[in-house]
Amino acid sequence: MGEIKKEYSNGEVTITWEPKKCIHSANCVNGLPSVFNAEKKPWIDPLGAETNQIVAQIQKCPSGALGYYFENKEDKKEEGTHSEQIVEVVSNGPLMVYGNLQVKLPDGEIKKQYKVSAFCRCGSSANKPFCDGTHKKIGFQG
Repeated sequence: MGEIKKEYSNGEVTITWEPKKCIHSANCVNGLPSVFNAEKKPWIDPLGAETNQIVAQIQKCPSGALGYYFENKEDKKEEGTHSEQIVEVVSNGPLMVYGNLQVKLPDGEIKKQYKVSAFCRCGSSANKPFCDGTHKKIGFQG
């Protein structure tokens, strides 16, 4: 069964959303509510702001659940990625890794990650090795 990946386009940029990666930080909703509104269906309105505002807000997504690519670019997955990896430990939260990665899963599958990856540190994620936001529910300290 494939993972869900939804796309929303304004004709210039396409917003991608992978719900399984989302850690519900609400950076998108709080940062650009004219585009990201959890009260609406669909919750993403690609016409709600200028392309540069949308891209800037997506780049603040800590989990990589939100992504983007420009309609006129050939290599969609490489857009907005880092050439080196940077690791950040989020206080009481996930281990954030910025950049292109290949993650080998327990079943041997290789999963390519682009831009940002959030890895579980609390041990309670239902989406291991990735964070699903459970650390907030259980009061993880670390």
